Amino acid sequence: MDNQTSISEFLLLEFSPTRELQILHFLLFLVLYWAAVTGNLLIISAVAFDHHLHTPMYFFLMNLALQDLGQVSVIIPKSMINSLLNTRHISYTGCVAQVLFFAFFTGSDFFLLTVMAYDRYVAICNPLQYEIIMNRTTCMRMIVSVWSTGFFNGILHTCSTFSTTFCSNVVNQFFCEVPQLVKLYCSKVHQTEMFSVVISILIVLGCFIFVITTYVQISKEVLRIPSVQGKKKAFSTCLPHLIVLSTFIFTSCIAYLRTPSNTPSYMDLVFTIMYSTVPPMLNPVIYSMRNKDVKIALSKLLRLR
Repeated sequence: MDNQTSISEFLLLEFSPTRELQILHFLLFLVLYWAAVTGNLLIISAVAFDHHLHTPMYFFLMNLALQDLGQVSVIIPKSMINSLLNTRHISYTGCVAQVLFFAFFTGSDFFLLTVMAYDRYVAICNPLQYEIIMNRTTCMRMIVSVWSTGFFNGILHTCSTFSTTFCSNVVNQFFCEVPQLVKLYCSKVHQTEMFSVVISILIVLGCFIFVITTYVQISKEVLRIPSVQGKKKAFSTCLPHLIVLSTFIFTSCIAYLRTPSNTPSYMDLVFTIMYSTVPPMLNPVIYSMRNKDVKIALSKLLRLR
């Protein structure tokens, strides 16, 4: 029992004992982090400083950028510092904080993408009453609900993950990932963790069904538009959201539905990087490439012709 309860720190995945490869890992993660932070900060700044983007859709986009910025900032800097200092350590408190905030930001991401689907539904299926339905008060309530539900998701997973004892402190991942921590339990199955998994599955399934139903209604409405140009315009407003949502779901499914190995695996590392860092890095690119208003705002912000 003393060994089970005396864990004061965890050991994260060591990419390589070779110093040159550690520096290479630091540089690669630096590029990923720089790209994600720069892209999301540009989106936040463009929406904040351009009054033409002060609409519900871009308000939600700015919050998505904030969440993506938080998600990568929770996990990547610590891994970069460890590689630079040639260490693997993370304190018990630091590990708890990573689980809490990573679950918080990823959960908020998914809930916000669900809200954004409803925003597109109102804009296309009920355009004449869009400003009445999606007014400032409604948008603020939606955002508060998104962040609150995300925080509940973080608390739920953190409490369930650290409510039992660990028989090892070696985490086979570059951050404190919940599936890797669960494998360190002294007991096979823990009721609290199972409860949190069931609750999360029910919430995600409910959101997924809502999004599918919403886009079925949007598709029916778009098909009723007589002009080809009108159909293209309506579809173009939904395309970035669909790409972002699909990327988020696809990478998350790959990461969590696979069978994790009991030993460090490069495939586990690749899958984890795919769902934890790739979506936050791609989201600003997707929205800026497919959106003329965002391009104009970014051009003004960067003083480009």
